[in-house]
Amino acid sequence: MGKLFGTDGIRGVVGDNLTVELAFHVGQAVSTVLQEEKGSRPTILIGKDTRISSDMLECALIAGICSVGGNVLPLGVIPTPGVAYLTVQEKADAGIVISASHNPYEHNGIKVFNGQGYKLPDEMEQRVEDLILSGAPMAAKTGGEIGKCFRGMKVLKQDYIRHLRSTVDCDLMGLRVLVDCANGASSATAPELFTRLPLQADFINMDPDGVNINEKCGSTHMDILVKGVVAGKYDLGIAFDGDADRCLLVDELGNIIDGDKVMAVCGASMREKGQLTGNTIVATVMSNLGLHEFCRNNGIDLVCTAVGDRNVLEKMLECDYVIGGEQSGHTIFRAYATTGDGELTALQFLQVLCQSGKKASELVSCCAQYPQELINVKVSNAPGVKDQIMADESLWALAREKEAELNGEGRILLRPSGTEALIRVMVEAKTTEIALKVAQDLADYIKNLSNS
Repeated sequence: MGKLFGTDGIRGVVGDNLTVELAFHVGQAVSTVLQEEKGSRPTILIGKDTRISSDMLECALIAGICSVGGNVLPLGVIPTPGVAYLTVQEKADAGIVISASHNPYEHNGIKVFNGQGYKLPDEMEQRVEDLILSGAPMAAKTGGEIGKCFRGMKVLKQDYIRHLRSTVDCDLMGLRVLVDCANGASSATAPELFTRLPLQADFINMDPDGVNINEKCGSTHMDILVKGVVAGKYDLGIAFDGDADRCLLVDELGNIIDGDKVMAVCGASMREKGQLTGNTIVATVMSNLGLHEFCRNNGIDLVCTAVGDRNVLEKMLECDYVIGGEQSGHTIFRAYATTGDGELTALQFLQVLCQSGKKASELVSCCAQYPQELINVKVSNAPGVKDQIMADESLWALAREKEAELNGEGRILLRPSGTEALIRVMVEAKTTEIALKVAQDLADYIKNLSNS
């Protein structure tokens, strides 16, 4: 990771470590690097989520891009995967997303896709970062060389919606779904998408006001959706995060269906249809032991990468695998997308659900879920603190001791967040009580290290 770019672009608290000035320079640097690569004026798409700061950052990015001769196609509010898809469709040189995904509204971020719809390669990110941090002025254009901002591009959203609709080839008639838009980017696409399908869809949390994105709603706060699904006797609940690149589901009984279960169900369906290349699903080290067991029992290979959808995608591209993702709900269907797409994930699961003739709870029962506890430990935001804690040998000695106590019937995973001042403690065990006790012991130890 660089000093600006983390595991998912540039993230920060707006007005603190993510400023208008920084956004302006990011726009300049991205446009400059693309111009050097291309040898001519670049074209860049920009999409955003519903945060109050997104308009401000968009204006700064556009000004930076145009000041050094780049052209901009602003898409307005649109899910992150929509920007990736349209960047390829429009043969643009890059796509930029202004979003902090599942984080609170005070946060925002800048993520860049290349012309093929994939996250910007590390080498290009480094060049952009070096340009910004050098402080050297970037060559501003004058006269007719100044870039243009093309208006009227919001209609391209319809192309993305049509693309998503085209991925469903079965009749969904009779299904009833409740959709939680998290007051985020899916508010701009999900209502139109789902009303084009032969099912009944109702929506909650689709009235963004700039500050209510992810607030007690969406894929990080499922309580309202769970209660709504059960009370309304829906067949499925669907929850997106702020930028709609992830999706979690709720079965008719009110049980949460995470990314592991989605991959199990959709991966098995792909195999039955002869579509599961390499007979492999790609997950991460955070995936539940239940997914490992499911794949082992069903003769499917499971490849696990480091945490992060970027790492999952790299493995998928390297080995030509077609499905992969994270327990948190980032699921990549390579036949249709270059990145995780929450709305696409919901459609693919609905298709399998319809074809199976089963209830959602029956469909996902094939994949067990071992008790898993995750504690996010807040640490100082000072540079190097997370690295210092993760390098502490006494912490790892304690982790080894606790894992030995699990007697091979569980596991422990410690990792720093790539976007926040957090150390994540994940423990799986035979019972919830054991998992919680071990996780809390480790979390308390990390807190003491952070305060010392």
